Amino acid sequence: MSITPLTAAPTVHRATPLFRGRIGRDARSGHYAVPHRYRLHLSTACPGGLRLAVGHSLLELDTSCPVTLLPAVPDQPGGGHTALRPLYEASAHHHTGPALAPVLSDDWSGRIVSTHAPDILRDLDRFRHTGHAELHPRGLESVIEAVERMCAEGVEEAAQRAGRADAAPAERAAALEVLLDTLDRLERRLSGEEYLVDGRLTAADIELWVSLVQLDTVHRCHLDAGAVHRIAGHRALWAYARRLTARPAFGRHLDLDGIARRHHGRCQGLEAAGAAVQILDWAGHAAEAPDASRR
Repeated sequence: MSITPLTAAPTVHRATPLFRGRIGRDARSGHYAVPHRYRLHLSTACPGGLRLAVGHSLLELDTSCPVTLLPAVPDQPGGGHTALRPLYEASAHHHTGPALAPVLSDDWSGRIVSTHAPDILRDLDRFRHTGHAELHPRGLESVIEAVERMCAEGVEEAAQRAGRADAAPAERAAALEVLLDTLDRLERRLSGEEYLVDGRLTAADIELWVSLVQLDTVHRCHLDAGAVHRIAGHRALWAYARRLTARPAFGRHLDLDGIARRHHGRCQGLEAAGAAVQILDWAGHAAEAPDASRR
């Protein structure tokens, strides 16, 4: 599959992660993949945290790398979490900024390895054992990275700009066209295909699924009803979202109430008519999972 990143949408400017260590393949790397050494700290109401929670479940790392769940709404100014403050202070002397999630910490040293969610998800693959999922198959790295950029720029960033109350109508309309063009491309890919890349479940599917969750639960609230109906018209794309939601590794991590509270606590925008036009019954589809053994 060939997926090229968008050129029509501007690059998403995200905060530079304070910590960006990596887990290597052996002891020479300092941080290496060994069970019971590392811990994830995340909130599933946060897109980065939700991606990591799904990947962690697909890789079946519950015992190898435990997870500490954080509140949906951060309890410190700037989006920080009180529970993470000791880790930040141990890792960066006199750290004065917010203690942001997600975090991968090293229990051996009591310090932070990384706060960069995409790197953390890649490194969780280092714990993989035979028979478990492989989220970043060798040879498909560039395709998965292209999907990540497509979702960030063509879905999340474009949807956010399309719903900005302080933007000119022409700017909102242009952003909506970028969003719809991206969804069209994904729709064509998923028509007749179960997964995005190479006929198997990969990190690309986690990326897109979380972007669709955000699109329907957060960004939709700031779009008009006509725009939401056009978005909902991508039937193969939303059928794909329903299928993934029905898998326990995806659906059981959905904290719809937490996502709503986090959104209302951070958002300064105005609610639009599209807020009343829900595309998927996320809770209902999550409840369709036959049993917890199906990943």
